[in-house]
Amino acid sequence: MSILLEKHIVELLQERNEKAISLLYEHYGNTLYGVAYKVVRDEELAKDVLQESFVKIWKKSDSYDASKAKLFTWLFRITRNTAIDKLRSVKTKSDKEIQINVSDVYNLGVNSINPETMDIRENLDKIESKYQIVLDALFFQGMTQQEASEELDIPLGTIKSRLKIGLRELKKIYGASMLVAFVLNLLS
Repeated sequence: MSILLEKHIVELLQERNEKAISLLYEHYGNTLYGVAYKVVRDEELAKDVLQESFVKIWKKSDSYDASKAKLFTWLFRITRNTAIDKLRSVKTKSDKEIQINVSDVYNLGVNSINPETMDIRENLDKIESKYQIVLDALFFQGMTQQEASEELDIPLGTIKSRLKIGLRELKKIYGASMLVAFVLNLLS
């Protein structure tokens, strides 16, 4: 790139003239994409990085100082840093996602949990009868919430509330992991 063209682009950037972005993209786009791709190793991610880099370049255009760095060096740094930030962001997001195949919940041996071996029926006696009735209808008689509502002549909203409270009471007896395993076993 000629020094005159580079100066012209810098002037346009500092004047906040949108033509500067077009010229930057035309003359540096492929190279900056290559910089982004080298860091993130993914075409779509590299395209995102390039776009974000151009936005940053536009926003920071008044901070460019030709006495400190050549235009390409400045563009390179912005693109590379944006790519590194994007890579960290993607890694952090994937680290936070729930990995079902590594979750302890599914490793409890859900299929081997049997309501009879857990003495669920006996422990139902330890909670109030209004919760016992709902849990019995839903889990041991296999009714849906709607069917339990109709059969027991209790409003659907009350069925849902009693289910929630009943499960909370059983959780106090069995602990969260065993109760989850029990419910999953009944639902499968």
